[in-house]
Amino acid sequence: MAPAVFPPLPCPSEPLSPEGLEAALREVGATRYHNLHPFHKLLHGGKLDRDQVRAWALNRYCYQSAIPRKDAALMSRCDDRELRREWLHRITDHDGFGADGGGIERWLVLTDGLGLDRDYVISKEGALPATKFAVEAYVHFVSEYSLLEAVASSLTELFAPGIHAERISGMLANYDFITETVVAYFRRRLDQAPRDADFALEYVKRHAVSVEQQRAVIRALTFKTQVLWAQLDALHFAYVTPALPAPGAWRAGIAVTEAG
Repeated sequence: MAPAVFPPLPCPSEPLSPEGLEAALREVGATRYHNLHPFHKLLHGGKLDRDQVRAWALNRYCYQSAIPRKDAALMSRCDDRELRREWLHRITDHDGFGADGGGIERWLVLTDGLGLDRDYVISKEGALPATKFAVEAYVHFVSEYSLLEAVASSLTELFAPGIHAERISGMLANYDFITETVVAYFRRRLDQAPRDADFALEYVKRHAVSVEQQRAVIRALTFKTQVLWAQLDALHFAYVTPALPAPGAWRAGIAVTEAG
C-alpha cells in the first residue's frame, strides 16, 4: 500500500467567509482523517485476525472512556449557559443516563463480544503507551487551549458517520465473530455524531472570524486528526508490523474470556 500523502494545511491570509471556513475544515477531514490510515483499511477489509481486532478495541476504549472527561473539562471553563446546555448531552451520550448505559457501555459490549475480560479492559492496563499519551494529550488540549479551539477539535465528528458506516458493513461482512450486538455502538453514533457536529460547526463558523481565529480552529481540528492517527500508528506497529507490543501491553491470550 502506498504511503499517505498529506497536502499542506489550509492557511488563510485574510478572513474567510463562514462557508469558506467550513470548506477549509472539511478539507482537513478529507485529507487527514484516520479513515485513510492503513490499519483501518485492514480492519474494515477483514484483513486482521481476531487478536488484532481485540487489540484495536481494547486500545480504543482508552479514547472512548476519556470523551466525557474532555467534555466536562470544556464545560468547566465555559461561561456560556447555552453552550453548556447543548454540550451536556455529550457526556450522557457516553456515560449513559437512567436506563441507557451510554456509549462506553456499548463499547464494553463490543469488547465482551470479542472475548476480552471486562475488568481488564476498564483497567486500561494493557493499552499501549502511545494510546494513553495521545488520549491524554487530547484531554489536555481541551482543558488548556481556547474555548473556540476546544470546540473546533470536536469537529472530527463531521467525518465520523462515514467511517462508522464503513466499519459496520465491513466488519459484519468480513468477520464471523462480529455481530449486530457488537456493532451497536457504531449504529448509535450514526445519529449522535451529525447532531453534535452540526452544532459545533455552526459555533465555530460564528465565532472564528479573524484570520488568527480561523487559523487556530484549523490547527485544532488538525491536532485532533493527529490524535486519532497516532493511536492507529501505535496499533499498526505493535500488532501488524513488526508486531512488537510494548512491555506490559496486551498480548494474545491475556485476559480472554470463554466468550472469545
